[in-house]
Amino acid sequence: APAAEAAPAAPTETETAAAAPEADAAEAEAEAETETAAAAPAEPAPSEEILEVASLAFDFGDPASGEKIFRKCSACHMVGDGAKNRVGPILTGVIGRPAAAVDGFKYSKAMAAKGDEGLVWTPEVLLEYLERPRDYVKGTSMSYAGLRKEDERRDVIAYLNTFE
Repeated sequence: APAAEAAPAAPTETETAAAAPEADAAEAEAEAETETAAAAPAEPAPSEEILEVASLAFDFGDPASGEKIFRKCSACHMVGDGAKNRVGPILTGVIGRPAAAVDGFKYSKAMAAKGDEGLVWTPEVLLEYLERPRDYVKGTSMSYAGLRKEDERRDVIAYLNTFE
């Protein structure tokens, strides 16, 4: 008759006690790594990091001049403390904000779609958008024809950048 295979012997108490410090050390190391990761400062989200780099490279204009030019925009938009939505959404904090993201404002379907596609109002995007808003977002309800002069657009963007 074939020999029966021997069942593996259960570890002795001494063998179990010897393995325990290794398991405890591995568990303690894993906990330490988790605590270190939790204590480390959070890195900015990629979009924030990209925005910061883009803004550093952007040639902003003159905010004081931009404030004067913004008067054309103020018929529909407000900025600063106490700003409220008008015909257009508030523009406080617009730089770095996703399109169509102001709570309580009813955006056109075209602008809402741009927001859903991931459009973010970086200085570069605003520079292009403010030239001809209706060409940049086909179907937008923004009726303003745009600012044709690049230096004026840069000034307005510099002014908007003073509001977070």
